[in-house]
Amino acid sequence: MKTIRLKYLTLLVIAAASLLCGGSTFAAILPYPNQIEWRPGVFRISEDLRVYCDSFFKNEAQKVMDKLSEETGLTYRFVDKKDADILASFSENVKPEGYTLEISESEVNVGASTQAGLFYAAETLKQLIQRANGDCCIPCVYICDFPAFSWRGFLLDEARNFQGKAEVKKLLDEMAALKMNLFHWHLTDDQGWRIEIKKYPLLTEVGGRRDSTQLNWYESCVYDGKPVSGYYTQQDIREIIAYAADRHITIVPEIEFPGHASAAIAAYPWLGCRGKEISVPCSYGVFSSVFNIADVRVQTFIRDVLDEVSDLFPSEVIHIGGDEVKYDEWQNSETIRQFMKDEHLLSPAELQIWFANYLSSYLSRKGKVMMGWNDITGDKIHAFQPECKVESRLDTRNTIVQFWQGNPEILGKTLERGFKVVNSQCDYTYLNYNYDKIVPGLEYGHTPIPMEKAYSFSPVPQGLECRPELVLGLTCAMWGEWINRPEIMYRMVYPQIAAYAEVGWTLNENKDFDRFLISLNDFKERWRSAGYIQ
Repeated sequence: MKTIRLKYLTLLVIAAASLLCGGSTFAAILPYPNQIEWRPGVFRISEDLRVYCDSFFKNEAQKVMDKLSEETGLTYRFVDKKDADILASFSENVKPEGYTLEISESEVNVGASTQAGLFYAAETLKQLIQRANGDCCIPCVYICDFPAFSWRGFLLDEARNFQGKAEVKKLLDEMAALKMNLFHWHLTDDQGWRIEIKKYPLLTEVGGRRDSTQLNWYESCVYDGKPVSGYYTQQDIREIIAYAADRHITIVPEIEFPGHASAAIAAYPWLGCRGKEISVPCSYGVFSSVFNIADVRVQTFIRDVLDEVSDLFPSEVIHIGGDEVKYDEWQNSETIRQFMKDEHLLSPAELQIWFANYLSSYLSRKGKVMMGWNDITGDKIHAFQPECKVESRLDTRNTIVQFWQGNPEILGKTLERGFKVVNSQCDYTYLNYNYDKIVPGLEYGHTPIPMEKAYSFSPVPQGLECRPELVLGLTCAMWGEWINRPEIMYRMVYPQIAAYAEVGWTLNENKDFDRFLISLNDFKERWRSAGYIQ
């Protein structure tokens, strides 16, 4: 009880100090810095900020100051070092993406070793600026900050429901403000193919359209009768990649192989094991359609797609999906059975491992790293999959595993094998889940993950002893079922995305849920103004 009283006394004292500057609370910084020392006094901002930066930061400083000016209304100009109010300097001792920020009554000093570090320092500075009675100031403080994890991701699934460039850019803006740096773009699935592949135009012409959409929930027989279409041209994607890069966000594309393949097979039936024409599904769930990966022509198709995707996206990482493969069509295919015999594969699970290794090797030759959901390891994680004999092993050398399903022992085993892991444990990170476990009236009935549960997530689970350094970070996921309008998506994303941002940035020992809720107030106001939340 004494500890709790002391904590709240500290909160109140620092909050009162910030009120001298006209601010609402000390805790407006989100995600919260990992080392911070509040000091007495304020730096009063003149109408015309004078800025100096090292030549290393010249281009970045121009961009961040333009953005600061746009968002705060302050004007600025670059001056000599001796005349500056704000000084940005290269500091080799600062961690990548980290920064130092020292605000005294006379000046603001920023140090960073990377362009991203300067960008994140500016995001913190914007949050510290206080206004009252026409006055503008910043509380004096020393911050030495850096991210807890290098991978701080957000996944958007547009295969199920296409959102479009404007919505993606809005999400990237919010990610940048929250210091999130990986946008995982799920572009293909059973219900739609959303990326132009020039060598195979029917993927978008046929696979990018469906006749209707299931309503109410997975078991429902009600459909809206409204056609759905949409895809990104390669020029659209280049534009979005550049937009993200300006915000120090890397886009990791996900192209689903070998399952979740219905849209592709609807476009080119010879890709499937049955060779029969199908339609792009209008319902959601896990389908049996799977690529016939034993067919040389299908293997060529997959390489062709990966060639265009690899050339288009600068990201070192290409995500190949690999999740929720039903084995029925493989087991019923004579071509697949003969291929497994020729390759000495004991089970469909071993075939999936063979295929993942094939893709990993191919991407490695292109200078890329393969990423896939933890299904690709061959572990049984789904009730619909039979028990399989597995003696093959997934190659660790060029593979990142995204953990989403299974118990902590499976995660531990993955790390023990030496895989780098991004943790997206679904019960803690899936924004589309309905957390009251009651079938929702999806227009209004979705119950989002409780904020405290989202905030409590740790990419490195408590008690994990084996190689925690291999955990790169986390990705929270906005899956596309049921978000046929942006405003429905907003209700699922905001404000929970802020919890994942702080999980990724702030060291576990520096997290504080009560302080976080105070920090969240300014972002809530931002999102209310944008119409994202009520």
